[in-house]
Amino acid sequence: MKAVVFWIFYPLLWLLSVLPFRLLYIISDCCYFLIYRVIGYRKKTVRYNLRTSFPEKSEAELKSIERKFYSHLCDMFLEMIKSMNIKKKDLLERYQFANVEAITDYDQADQSTCLIMGHYASYEWVFALQLYVKHPGYAIYKKIKHKQFDNLIRDIRGRWNTFMVDSKEAMRTIQKLESEGKTGCYGFVADQSPRFHRAKYWTQFLGHELPFFTGVERIAQEFDLPVRYLGVEKVKRGYYVGTFQSLTTNGSQTEEGEITSAFAKALETQIRNRPEFYLWTHKRFKLLGKKEEVLAEIEARRNRNHT
Repeated sequence: MKAVVFWIFYPLLWLLSVLPFRLLYIISDCCYFLIYRVIGYRKKTVRYNLRTSFPEKSEAELKSIERKFYSHLCDMFLEMIKSMNIKKKDLLERYQFANVEAITDYDQADQSTCLIMGHYASYEWVFALQLYVKHPGYAIYKKIKHKQFDNLIRDIRGRWNTFMVDSKEAMRTIQKLESEGKTGCYGFVADQSPRFHRAKYWTQFLGHELPFFTGVERIAQEFDLPVRYLGVEKVKRGYYVGTFQSLTTNGSQTEEGEITSAFAKALETQIRNRPEFYLWTHKRFKLLGKKEEVLAEIEARRNRNHT
């Protein structure tokens, strides 16, 4: 049944992907009216997240951010579909990097790097980086249960020497590549809220103490890799500029939590500057105020496993 649904929708997605950008954004405006005005997709979650993050802002200010966010969300969804057939020249024009040498220097020196970013501005077109480097990129992601859609995402993001790696296989895959002397850029979108039993490390983010995944940090420390934060800004509709920020040049020399906290701080700076471009539909605050309960349960589980 899932395969049937996919093949019903696939022709529509393909047709959308070959439309000119001007027409694509007209459709995005229509989607905005439907998703925001009619359906109200995850409005409660978005409003809770915004109020929790910006208690100092007025209702009018929060409503303005909310409207701009939904408009951007629809743009990004259509841009993801456009990725199926986007031309190289369009991608080079629309997704640029202010200091691409921060990555290409390591690439030319045959040294692997970790690239970390949040769900901010455009993370769908980040594979544009592969147009500047010679070594492959490895995007760490959570595998989609629907096989056909998962394969589609792999094909879209893998058009220019980018390989998708299931997050469950990330450590094993990177260990194999590094042991074989193969160089690559390991990309992570790492700002999701961990599940209850994985919420081991907490740091300040948007005015609250919240849990973060520490996978990037552990990989950088184990293989002594540099870590770059990619901050992407939306310049105008359909145009983005990414800037790399060094979080460490030697992962093995960092303290526990150092890389993760630096990532959280860099992402928060971006969000506070232009909050409408963050993915507010995520339940980022689902463990807010539960730190002691979560850590106690993790410790209890650890003790049970040792007995």
